[in-house]
This record gives sequence, structure tokens and C-alpha cells, in this order.
Amino acid sequence: MSRVDQFGLPVGEPVADWAPRPLPPRAALPGRYCTVEPLHRDHGPSLFAAYSEDAGAMWTYMGYGPFPEDGAFQAWLDEQASSEDPRFHAITVGGEALGLAAYLRVQPEVGVIEIGHISLAPRLRRTTAATEGIALLMRRAFDELGYRRLEWKADALNAASAAAAVRLGFTYEGTFRKATIYKGRNRDTAWYAIVDDDWPLIRSGLDSWLDPANFDEQGRQIRPLAAAGGAPL
Repeated sequence: MSRVDQFGLPVGEPVADWAPRPLPPRAALPGRYCTVEPLHRDHGPSLFAAYSEDAGAMWTYMGYGPFPEDGAFQAWLDEQASSEDPRFHAITVGGEALGLAAYLRVQPEVGVIEIGHISLAPRLRRTTAATEGIALLMRRAFDELGYRRLEWKADALNAASAAAAVRLGFTYEGTFRKATIYKGRNRDTAWYAIVDDDWPLIRSGLDSWLDPANFDEQGRQIRPLAAAGGAPL
């Protein structure tokens, strides 16, 4: 039964002992397959080299890029490295930066945070390290910082981003039509989210999937993420 106020109108459940959550720290997140590090200008050369292995399609759904030469990329990266929101992180493997992801639209007062600006070099895509990198940011948001809601947004035409969100356990919540304009094009924005009530099952699935026992000698998964704990593909 819904709660009602003194006027008989339905209201949400009380949030007991709530306090604003901390901002994400500038601290590394070490994992088994990768490390997520606060973005630093020194990540620039390896990122530019790794991104250059892509023909340019990786920038189609980003509000910036492509970067035809390393000077332009380094200037952009230097600006992002000092940004508070979005707060960028490099995903590194063996000390080499191969991708970026950021926290953004951080609302500590209500416990809402978003993961976005995800760009992965070809060598990082569809790897265990890529999944772990995003999982580490998810764990920080919920387990370390105590946020209530983690969001993921994408151009509604970006099928790869939508598939990644659902695979990681995010729930599709709807599409905001004509949400913005970028690169001279309309963008309808698809919204996905995980809330703290969802997180224990999703975390269990991620932990099970990332366990070394779930991979054969060639590094191939034995069980897909859906079978490891409920996060759908």
C-alpha cells in the first residue's frame, strides 16, 4: 500500500538517515585484468596510438573527435584531465592506456551518478579487461561511495552502447526524443540505470563472470555474463 501525506496524496517511502554522498576520489582502482586510473596527460601518447588503430568509427557517437593528429588529441586530453565533472579515468592494461571512461552529472545531494564518455581502443573492446574496467567504476559508485542510482545514457542509434549497458545489468528506462544536437545532428537519448536495490545481484554476476575459473586456457569465457548472476545480455 502506498504511503499518503496529510492530504491523502500518495508519497514515496521515507529515506532514512540519508546524507549527501562523497564526490568520486582521484584514486586508482586496481583490478585483476586492468587498472582504472585518474586521467593524466601522460596517458596521452599511448591512448592516441591505441585509438589510431581504429579507422574513426569510434567517434561517431561522441560529441568530440576524431583527432587527426596527436597534438589536437593531447590538448583535448589535457583539458579533460583537469575537469571535475566529467571526471575522466584511463583504463590501463599492463601499464598501457587503452580506453577512457568518466563519471559525470554527479549529484551527491541525492546520490545519483552517471558513467559515460566511454571510448575503447580496438585492442580493448570485447575483452575481460574492458568489462572489469567499467565494473570497477560501478563498484566504486555503489560500494565505496554509497550512491543510490547509477545512470548510463547513449544516442538511441548506438546499438553497441545499448547492448553493453544491458549486458552490464542496466535497465532501459526510456528515450528522450530530440534531447540534444551534436555534430550538427539530432540525438534522441536512451536512458539506462541501476539502483542500489538492483546492485547486489548484478555485483554477484559480475564477480562470478570475472573469476579466472570462468575462462579457459585460451581466455575464452565458459559462462556468459547472464548465466553468472542475472545480468541479461
